Amino acid sequence: MTPTLDPVPPGLTCHPNVVIFYFYLFQQKMTQDRPLLAVQEALKKCFLVVEEQQGLWQSALQDCQPLLSSLSNLAEQLQAAQNLRFEDVPALGAFPDLKERLRRKQLAAGDIVLDKLGERLAILLKVRDVVSSHVERVFQIYEQHADTVGIDAVLQPSAVSPSVADMLEWLQDIERHYRKSYLNRKYLLSSIRWGDLANIQALPKAWDRISKDEHQDLVQDILLNVSFFLEQ
Repeated sequence: MTPTLDPVPPGLTCHPNVVIFYFYLFQQKMTQDRPLLAVQEALKKCFLVVEEQQGLWQSALQDCQPLLSSLSNLAEQLQAAQNLRFEDVPALGAFPDLKERLRRKQLAAGDIVLDKLGERLAILLKVRDVVSSHVERVFQIYEQHADTVGIDAVLQPSAVSPSVADMLEWLQDIERHYRKSYLNRKYLLSSIRWGDLANIQALPKAWDRISKDEHQDLVQDILLNVSFFLEQ
């Protein structure tokens, strides 16, 4: 993306004044392009951060699926134990506290799973915050140079780069995606109560519904759109 200037046209004598004139034009072009290059460089850095953070996001989401299934299974076991009349089973008569001991063991196992889910949720929160801070920085840099860059340059794509306007809009889309997805998942996990076993059993399906309601490929699609730009 280094600005270039056409060489002195063939046929023109390389008179010192001509060379000085072209050097002056080159300096002018460099001065005009510098603000745009600063914005493009900020965009590139931000998308590279998004690419890295998206990997962490996807890994955390994948970890949640088996944990939610484990929690759902524990809820089923708790429900089955509650429905069982231990006193009606002769072989269990010698263990009057067995039902409570079993319940405590199951709840302890459930709390371990909840802690692991909390760790994954913390990763999602960190990804959201890291991306938000970098997007905010890009817009700060853009606002600093907006008047100098001009609207025409902002709207103009190139052979290897989408327009600045498109890339700014995509970053906003990505930020909204992370914010909404995190809040939906946080709300779902915060609804877990051991007194509502039916709700816990339904967690895997509820989690899947959140994923289906989202544009799951949004970030990857945008990263694909800027792949050539990031290689420059």
